[in-house]
Amino acid sequence: MDFLNALVALSNFVLIPAITYGSQLALGALGVTLIYGILRFSNFAHGDTMAFGTMVTILFTWWLQSMGWHLGPLPTALLALPLGILGCIALLLVTDRLVYRFYREQKAKPVILVIVSMGVMFIMNGLVRFIIGPDDQRFADGTRFLVTAREFKKATGLNEGLALKATQGITIVTAVVVVALLFWFLNRTRTGKSMRAYSDNEDLALLSGINPERVVMYTWMIVAALATIAGVLYGLDKSFKPFVYFQLLLPIFASAIVGGLGNPLGAIAGGFIIAFSEVTITYAWKKVLVYLMPEPLEPEGLVQLLSTDYKFAVSFVILLIVLLFRPTGIFKGKAV
Repeated sequence: MDFLNALVALSNFVLIPAITYGSQLALGALGVTLIYGILRFSNFAHGDTMAFGTMVTILFTWWLQSMGWHLGPLPTALLALPLGILGCIALLLVTDRLVYRFYREQKAKPVILVIVSMGVMFIMNGLVRFIIGPDDQRFADGTRFLVTAREFKKATGLNEGLALKATQGITIVTAVVVVALLFWFLNRTRTGKSMRAYSDNEDLALLSGINPERVVMYTWMIVAALATIAGVLYGLDKSFKPFVYFQLLLPIFASAIVGGLGNPLGAIAGGFIIAFSEVTITYAWKKVLVYLMPEPLEPEGLVQLLSTDYKFAVSFVILLIVLLFRPTGIFKGKAV
């Protein structure tokens, strides 16, 4: 019985939150790795791209709610999500036309594009904060919990109750569907194969008749969709605050680099590695250990390695270790 209580507590505070957070990071890291694999630069504006797509979704969510439209037990944001994706696609295509295309035509070095993306990042960040404000914006509605702790305790007779938030369930299911669709698109469709060919060998792809501007356009469109979905899922699960998305850039890049920058499978694996590392190192393990250890050996303190305030530091340390000992990442970064 004590083991089951420990397992429920572990699921409640470590496993479910880490899987949810890992799904959000994986979707964000996929956007970063696609840009690196196809456009050949690290896009530092990705976190604020997520913030912009989420902001557009929130504005449309509020509008739909004011019109009395909703999805019953599901968040209204899912109804507004396609409009948020379209808004983000428009922003990225305009940004590419006005900014990045010039540097591509000049055959600028990747480091120049990285610096340019940093400028774009600050502009996007300012734009989002100007439109929606710098404060927390909550936009989740519908059913809050799929499973409540009280119901679980009553059904099982355990001391610990499992609580599964609706947003956590939506995040995990959505991430699985989106990743499956992305891999199907890249491996089965003509456009996806063109993108992979362009990523593998740009010169050979051009000789084969592949239109580079078309590949670039589709890349930005997919990145906009991934960024908006990741941002909205994160906002629903926690809350929307523009500056938090700026901070998310570190764990997202850490996920992409740990897995292998330019490798979609690596981005997914890296997202879960970073998420589980952050959650397990900042979790206070006393609640679980009380059930597993004999009474005389029960810990008096929280058994917490780091405060939750330092969770982004965990990403930074893992990133440094990977860059020092395996710069290509776990899956060896390569073309898409």
